[in-house]
Amino acid sequence: MEAIYRKKHTVQLSDVDFSKKLKLSTLFVYFQDLATEHSEILGKGRDVLQKNNLIWVLASVRADIERYPVWGESIFVETWPLQPDKINFERDFLVYDENDNIIARAVTNWVIIDISSRRLKRARVLNSEFPETDRERAIDCTLDRISAVGSVEESYRKTVGYSDIDMNEHLNNSRYLDYIMDCFSIDDHKNYFSKSIEIHYIHEALPGDTLILRKGIDEADKGTVYVEGINECSNLVAFKSRLKIQSR
Repeated sequence: MEAIYRKKHTVQLSDVDFSKKLKLSTLFVYFQDLATEHSEILGKGRDVLQKNNLIWVLASVRADIERYPVWGESIFVETWPLQPDKINFERDFLVYDENDNIIARAVTNWVIIDISSRRLKRARVLNSEFPETDRERAIDCTLDRISAVGSVEESYRKTVGYSDIDMNEHLNNSRYLDYIMDCFSIDDHKNYFSKSIEIHYIHEALPGDTLILRKGIDEADKGTVYVEGINECSNLVAFKSRLKIQSR
C-alpha cells in the first residue's frame, strides 16, 4: 500500500479568481479529492464505509500558504495519514511547485459518522491501521478550539442550495471557504490575501439552512480575522474559522 499519495494538478481557468491565482476553495477541493482517492487505495474508501452505514467527515483543517499557484501552473499535492486515536483520523498535505518547492501545507482531522444517526463512531470500526511513514507533520500545530477575540458583526446571510452540497447531502467542506471569502469585499481581496486559515466544522449545514456569516478583527492583531457561521433556524454554530491575512 502507498503510504504517501501524490498527484499532479494543472491549475485551470475555473480554479482561479480575478487575480489568476488559485482560489482557496479549489485548494480544499484538491485536498478532499486526494484524501478520497488515497482512502480508496488503502481500502478505507467511501464504498467500504457505506457497507457499514458510515461516511468520512472533515472535522477541522489548517492550511498555511507560502504562495498561491497561478492559472496554467502545474503543481503536485501529496498526502499521508497518521495512525488514528480513539475517534480522530489525522491526514497531512504538502503542495509543491514544478521545482519541488513547498508552496502550501495543511493538516486535517477527519471523523467517521453513522449515516442515519449522524453520530460519531470510534476509529476501531475500521478494524485496521494505516501504513507507517517517517514524515514530520506538515504543520507543527494542534487544531484546538477557536474563539472570537473582540466583537463580531454580521456580514451577510447565505442559504445552502443545490450547488453547495455534496454526496453526503450537506454543505461541502470546500464551499465553506467560498462563504468565508465572501465576507470580504473585492477591494479587500485586491489588497490582502489569506496566509493561513483554520476551520472547525462543528454542526453540518443542510439544504435550505440559512447561515448567518459573522466576522470580527482581533484588536490586538489586525492581521487576524475571525469568521463564523450560525444556523439561523437552530442557532447552532455551523463553523468557526480564523484567518491570518497579509498585504499583497
